[in-house]
Amino acid sequence: MTHNDPVHIQIATPERWADLVDLFGPERGASGGCWCMWPFLRGRDWKAMTRDERRDAFQQKVDGGPAPGLLAYRGDLAVGWIALGPRMQYLRFQLGKTTQPLPDDSEQALAATYAVTCFFIRIGHRKTGLMSVLLDAGIDHAKAQGAQQLDACPMESEKPLQWGEGFVGMADVFRRAGFVEIARRSPRRPLMRKLL
Repeated sequence: MTHNDPVHIQIATPERWADLVDLFGPERGASGGCWCMWPFLRGRDWKAMTRDERRDAFQQKVDGGPAPGLLAYRGDLAVGWIALGPRMQYLRFQLGKTTQPLPDDSEQALAATYAVTCFFIRIGHRKTGLMSVLLDAGIDHAKAQGAQQLDACPMESEKPLQWGEGFVGMADVFRRAGFVEIARRSPRRPLMRKLL
């Protein structure tokens, strides 16, 4: 299995839970035991949960649907992940200083908005263009689910990233995919949007 093998994308359904666990690492749980629960919760609530509680909560989201993201595979191996879904389900994204909606975003518009909150790429498959592949698939998925726009708040990469900063995505990848900056409340975190 090499990073030159073709990539195929699958929706994160309950049948793919074992692949997601393998990708994140059963003990590691992706970035520091996050299990992709960070965007769903207030900071204090996320910190109050154990790693196992986060894993179980995320499995409930996968099992209960709608699917909280997409998996990229090379052969039978899950090598990448993009988390996306209805913007309003992501409490931290809705309330965060850098990610909150624009003042003139209507409830109706927000109800039709999806958000990309996270990426995770398996070691050995990083820096191979998977983030772009996953984002393109995420755009198609959001359209298929009826979303009218897609928001993200990626990281600018003017200087080397610290550990873990890139999980929100890289701004240049989003720009290449047609996202435009709609606000900047933090020097390195533009709020970006793509109309679908």
